[in-house]
Formats: sequence, C-alpha cells, structure tokens
Amino acid sequence: MKQPLSAVIALSLCLSSSLVMAAEISGSRPNIVFVLTDDQGKGELSCYGNPILKTPELDKLFEVSVRLDDYHVSPTCSPTRSALMTGRHPFKNGVTHTHHERERMSLASVTLAQVLKTAGYTTGIFGKWHLGDEAPHQPDQRGFDEVFIHGAGGIGQSYPDSCGDVPPNQQNRYFDCVLKHNGVFEQTKGYCTDVFFQQALGWIKASKDGGKPFFAYIATNTPHAPLIAPEKYAKPFLDAGYDDMTAYKYAMIVNIDENVGRLRNKLAEWDLEENTLLIFMTDNGPSNLGTSRKNGVVFEQHNAGMKGKKGSVDEGGTRVPAFFHWKGVLP
Repeated sequence: MKQPLSAVIALSLCLSSSLVMAAEISGSRPNIVFVLTDDQGKGELSCYGNPILKTPELDKLFEVSVRLDDYHVSPTCSPTRSALMTGRHPFKNGVTHTHHERERMSLASVTLAQVLKTAGYTTGIFGKWHLGDEAPHQPDQRGFDEVFIHGAGGIGQSYPDSCGDVPPNQQNRYFDCVLKHNGVFEQTKGYCTDVFFQQALGWIKASKDGGKPFFAYIATNTPHAPLIAPEKYAKPFLDAGYDDMTAYKYAMIVNIDENVGRLRNKLAEWDLEENTLLIFMTDNGPSNLGTSRKNGVVFEQHNAGMKGKKGSVDEGGTRVPAFFHWKGVLP
C-alpha cells in the first residue's frame, strides 16, 4: 500500500496515528520495534531495483507493509534522529550537525520514549544514539530504560570535543567492540550489527515475559563507513569481480537483511506479530555513492534513479524507504 508524502515526516506523528488507530480497533497498546539503518539509500534494496544487491528479507517486509514512498528525512544522521525522537524540526531541537557539539539534542525536548513511558511502555535502545554524549543528553536520561549503545556518530569515531565512542586509550572496531550498557562499558564478541540485534532480541523476549508493552529502537551503525563486514558476506561480491568498496558496502546490507529476517522470525515464534508495529527506515541517503568497478569495468552505483547522496538536499540525499507492518491491522 503506497502513501505519498512530500515533506519530512516525524516518526512520532506516524506512531501517534497508529496508536490511536490501534485503540479504536482493538483497545490495546501495540509493541513497537523500530529498525533504523545508517547511510543506506533507497536504491540499496532489491525491492527498489538494485541490480546487484539482493535483500530478500527486507523485500518480504516491503511486500506486507504500508510504504511511504515519497518519504523524506534530513540529509545527515543527527538531524534526522532528533526529528524522529521528538516530532519537531531538528533546528527546533538544537541539532544542526553531526559533531562538534552540534549534535546535542536540547534538554527541553520531549522524546518519543518519554511519552511512551507515560503510556506504560518499557523502552530500549540498541545501537546508535548520536544525540549527545554528555551524561544529561544520554538516552537513559531521555526516556530509555535499557541502553546498549556506541558513542559519537559511529563505532571508532572520536572528535576533539566531548564526542567520543569509548574511554580514552581504547580503540574500537566493528568486531568485538566496546559498548556502553546501562552506563557501563562492556566488551562484546562478534560483528556489531549481529550484537545489536542479538541484545535487542534478548530484551524483547524478557519484556514480553514481563507483560509490559515495549518500544525497541534498533539503530544500526551500518552500512556507515568504514566499510567493514564479515568476509562471508563480502566473498560473493568479490568473487563476482566487484571492487572492495562495492563488495563490503553491500555485504553490510546483506548482514542487516539477515538480521531483519531473524527479528521477524522471532516475533512470529513468540506470538508477537499481531500486537507489534514493526517499522523499517533509514536516516539519510547513501554515502560512498559513485563509480564502482566489476572486473575493471566502471559503472555507476544504483540510487533508485535519484540525484544526490548523503549530505545533499537533492532527492537522493533525503528520500528514504519507510515500511510500517502490523499484521492484521495495517493493510
């Protein structure tokens, strides 16, 4: 089902409408699982025509979802995230950039997580926050009960102000990274995207058993650069003759696709599908978009026929996928 929108849409407003509709239909509060990927363009899904990349699990979600096909966000990470968290334009939240303390969301802003808590929800974030690294700006102070995140704008990033990922003298990476879990830095094992989804699934299961409706915000830092992925996902692209940039970028997305499939399977296994609103979207257009090579032959990467990429206010920088699935409720 297609619903065209030509302006920036706040997730808060979409969720509010869905919750009102839910109350009218069933008198219940749906669980909400919101998956937000980082720097993945609309053209980086096979359901939107990518000729190289196959995303079967996201394609299945596409087929059963309400799709906002003319859905626009900000052209960079933090502004989009602040709008989604508050339902307000990013400049109204004090967010004008992605670092040098311009990513800090105003402490006066009320977040979606805070509002949901007043409705009896338990709330969790898994992955990327990017709305302030100082203690008062952290998600545990902005309505989230469970916090499992990296700092700064990406794993391994650090800037000469308060924006940093890990404690001093530690080097973070996409594998076996150090993450902050409810205020304490913890060493993890495995690839970052797998770790975020695994942690989120464990929390979802515990929340289900606890009887409260839940809001699970799974915000991957992939496929944001640096382009690093498990070799098994990159190998098919490398074997087909694609250059490293194309192979590892698409490998990161294939890994996301698998994790979305695992998430949906678990929601079905735990009998949560009919009382869960599942949302998938991305925060801006693609980065690293340009010429690639296959067996030495140059070609242009696919962005669904749109001009522009991350950082650009052209359509390719702001128009992203947005899927809303709620079995038995949304057509």
